[in-house]
Amino acid sequence: MTTAALLPLLVAVPLLAGGLLAVIPSRPVRVAVMLAVPALALVAGALLVWATHDGTVLAHDVALWPVGVSIPFAVDVFSALMLTTTSLLVLVSAWFAVAVRQDESPFFPALVTILAAGVNGALMTVDIFNLFVFLEVMLLPSYGLIATTGGWRRRRAGRMYVTVNLLTSTVYLAGVGLVYGVAGTVHIGELVGAARESSLVAAAGGVMLAALAVKAAVVPVHGWLSRTYSFTSPAVTALFSGLHTKVAIYAIYRLYATVFEGDQRYLWIGIVAFSATMLIGVLGAVGEDTTRSILVFHMVSQIGYILLGVALFTQIGLTAGIFYLIHHMIVKASLFLSTGALEHTYGTGVLSRIGGVARRQPLVGFVFIGAALSLAGMPPFSGFVAKLTLLIGAAEAGEWVAFTVAVVVSLITLMSMLKIWGGPFWGADPEGERTYGGEGAVAVAAPPRVRAGLIAPALVLTLTTLGIGLGAQGLLGLSEQAAAGLLDLSAYLEAVL
Repeated sequence: MTTAALLPLLVAVPLLAGGLLAVIPSRPVRVAVMLAVPALALVAGALLVWATHDGTVLAHDVALWPVGVSIPFAVDVFSALMLTTTSLLVLVSAWFAVAVRQDESPFFPALVTILAAGVNGALMTVDIFNLFVFLEVMLLPSYGLIATTGGWRRRRAGRMYVTVNLLTSTVYLAGVGLVYGVAGTVHIGELVGAARESSLVAAAGGVMLAALAVKAAVVPVHGWLSRTYSFTSPAVTALFSGLHTKVAIYAIYRLYATVFEGDQRYLWIGIVAFSATMLIGVLGAVGEDTTRSILVFHMVSQIGYILLGVALFTQIGLTAGIFYLIHHMIVKASLFLSTGALEHTYGTGVLSRIGGVARRQPLVGFVFIGAALSLAGMPPFSGFVAKLTLLIGAAEAGEWVAFTVAVVVSLITLMSMLKIWGGPFWGADPEGERTYGGEGAVAVAAPPRVRAGLIAPALVLTLTTLGIGLGAQGLLGLSEQAAAGLLDLSAYLEAVL
C-alpha cells in the first residue's frame, strides 16, 4: 500500500521540476536537475519491476477518492518495464543533448522533464480519458522541442508533427466520448470485456485504436513519421523514438487486452496491417541516402514487428511483442545517437560524404554495428532473441504469411544496416581520395574525430542490448509474466477496482 501510494510522484516530481527548470537561470543547475529526474525515475522503475515481477499489481487512487472520481494509477510488470526503459532513454538522450550543448536553449531542460511526466502518467493511468490528458502532456512540450531546434526544414517538420498529432488526439478524444456514451464509464477496469459483449463499444474502441495506430505510425498512416523525425535534432529524434510511438504501442496492447479482452474476431486486421507495416517500412529505407532517414523508415518497419505480438494474442506472441518493444526502444535510440554523433561532428548525415570512421575510431564503429546487428536480429544481441521468439509465435499461430514477411524483412534490414556501415563507418573517406603529396597536391586537414562524450550515451545503450541478449532469460521471464497479466486480468482487476 505504501509503495502504491508513491506512484503519483512519478508524475508530480517531473512536473514540479519542469516548472522550476523554466525559471532557473543557472545552466549547471538546470543540467543537474534535468539528469537527476530521469535517473531517480530509472531507480524507481527498477524497484517497481522487482515489486511486480511475481504478478503483483500496485494501484492507487489519488487522494483516495472513489473509482470514477479519482485519478487512478496502476503498475504491473509490463508498465514497470516501460517506466524503467523510458526513464533510461530520457536520461541518455538528455546526456547527449548536454554533450552537444543543446540544453543551452533555456527551456530545453524544462520541456524534456515535462515530457517525461506525461510519459509516466500515460503508462500508469487506468482511465481512457486520463490517457488522453497524459498524451497531451507529452505532446505539448514536444512541440516546443521541435520548435527550439531551429532551421526552416525543422519548422516545417514541426508543422507536420503538430497537425497530425492534434488531429489524432481529436479522433482519440472522440472515441473516448463514444465509449462513455455507450458504456457509461471511462475506467479501464470497468470496461474489461465491454467490446467483446457490445458491438457499439467495439466500434467506439476501434476509433481509439485507430487514433493510436496513427500515433504509432502504422501503415498506411505512417508518412508523417519520415517527414518529421528525419528533420529534428539527433537528441530529440532519439527521445521521440523511444517515447512517443512506443507509448502509443503500449496503449494498444493495454486497451486491446482489457476493453476488447483479446477478442479473436478482429485480430486478422492487425495481422494484415502490421505485416504491411514491416514490409513497406523497410522498402522505404532502400532509396534513402542519409543515416537518419534510413533509420526512421526502419523504425516504421520494426513497429510492425512489435505490434504483431498483440495481433497474435497468444502467450508466446505477447511475450515476444513485449520483449521486442523493450529491445527496440533501446536499440533504436542507440542508433539515432551514434549516427547523431557523426552528424554533429561532420555536419552531415549523407552517406557519401563521410567515410572511414570505424577504421579511425573502432569504438565508434562498435557502438553502431552492435546496435545495427541487434536491429537486424543477429546473435548474440537482444534482437536475435526478440525476432526468434516472435517467429516461433507466428508459426505456432499458423500465421505463415506474417512469418515469411518477418524473415524477408529481417534480411532487407541487415542489408540496409550494412549500407550505412559500408558508407560512413567502413567506406573510403571522401577526403582520402585527394592527393596528399607530390606536384599539384591539395592540402587537406585531417578528418575530425568523434568526441568520447558524444558517443558515450549510445555506447551505454549498445552494451545494454548486448547484455539483454546474453542474459535474455531474465527479460524473457519478465515479458512472459507481463503477457500472462494481459491474458489473465484477474490480478489487475482486483487491484484497480
